[in-house]
Amino acid sequence: MSVDVLSGALRALSFLALFQAAGIALFFALCEQELPNTQVGLRRVGSGAALIAAAFLIAQYLLEAGRMSGEFGAVLDPTLQGIVMRSAASVTLSWRLLGLLLLVAGLRRRGAGGTAAGLVGTVLLLGAFTLVGHTSTAPLRWLLSPVLLAHLFAVTFWFGALLPLYLVSSRERAETAGRVVATFSARAVWLVPGLLLAGLVLATVLLPNLAALRTPYGELLIVKVIGYSLSMPLAALNRWRFGPALGRGDLVAGRRFRCALAMEFALLATILCVTAVMTTFYSPESPG
Repeated sequence: MSVDVLSGALRALSFLALFQAAGIALFFALCEQELPNTQVGLRRVGSGAALIAAAFLIAQYLLEAGRMSGEFGAVLDPTLQGIVMRSAASVTLSWRLLGLLLLVAGLRRRGAGGTAAGLVGTVLLLGAFTLVGHTSTAPLRWLLSPVLLAHLFAVTFWFGALLPLYLVSSRERAETAGRVVATFSARAVWLVPGLLLAGLVLATVLLPNLAALRTPYGELLIVKVIGYSLSMPLAALNRWRFGPALGRGDLVAGRRFRCALAMEFALLATILCVTAVMTTFYSPESPG
């Protein structure tokens, strides 16, 4: 395995873990009081995901020196590590680790204090994405950074809520599960289209022309669009059919609800991994 491939894999795994942790924090901010049977388990999952994300981020950061030379041995090169330490990657890692630390603290504490720590941690964690990458060097950074941040919050809210919803639908009373699903859906019905709109703005500004869609970056972007498109009908089924039936105590609807959630999770996880590959190896302006 090359150093680049390992770095890309670590980046993908860190994405899955950090978006899950931040998503659980947002989920608690929305309906913490409605989770008598799932709250403890979700706090453990969220805290664990945050710690795992921190480990993957640190490992990927240490590999940056190796990526410069293309060899694993360069990880021990003090000169190359010094270059990495003086780069934007160090600042980004610091903000992400601070955000994850606040997430862990927030998820381990009940009440307003824990919710506030989780929200601040989420803002720091997602805000760090605007410090590096294509949007940070684009001429229209003043536009792209807030659009990217909005896009990331929507992804976090959607992806991060799927596991909590799955557990709520199987462990909480039908009436409680129905209320939680309705509360989530009332917000998601606006956020999900906003996610697609923000993604369209980012693609329109970053891609130099339509021909860029035939580059590796453009092809992966198309894969992301297809993934989101496949997720939308599943989300609509849960919003309008399975969710309401779940609240009425329909056991069959509950199983179908969880099946749709599992499919959504797989699709969004794939999209996050594709994003990691895009941002690690390719550029909108590069032919690949």
